[in-house]
Amino acid sequence: MKRRSFLAATGLSLFGARAAASGGEFPFTLSEAEWRARLTPAQYAVLRDHATEAAFSNSLKGERSPLLNEARVGSYNCAGCGQALYRSETKYDSRTGWPSFWDAIEGAVGTQIDRTFFFMVRTEVHCANCGGHQGHVFDDGPAPTGQRHCINGLALTFTPDDTGEVEGHPVGA
Repeated sequence: MKRRSFLAATGLSLFGARAAASGGEFPFTLSEAEWRARLTPAQYAVLRDHATEAAFSNSLKGERSPLLNEARVGSYNCAGCGQALYRSETKYDSRTGWPSFWDAIEGAVGTQIDRTFFFMVRTEVHCANCGGHQGHVFDDGPAPTGQRHCINGLALTFTPDDTGEVEGHPVGA
């Protein structure tokens, strides 16, 4: 019985940590219904419910994102609100199966402690504009920062520098 009580308490504390992490004030906000209408089901799962796509797949629930292998010059944007988060010059092949960057555009992302993965403390990365979950940051990346922003491809869209248009999920105010 003690084990069951411990597991129940742990589950509640983890749920509480996620609920608190999901809250907060962001400049760009929508209702749950508006988010669901704006995003595909897989994007919603990643950005709003903190899901993670499988490594090397850039997919969730059958939806795919080609951004793991994107090599053009441009900006990687939040699929929720369109804010530019990363520049292609900071992208690198981490061989982890997710788009990885050694730095974000200044002020574009926020971080918070994530304790939802049993007995592991990670640093979650979210869009500073809408709070959309992007992925996690780790201290095993290349110079000059030593960081690896390990980002879900479904949480991003891409804007090539030569077009000025966002590819993928349509964004707007």
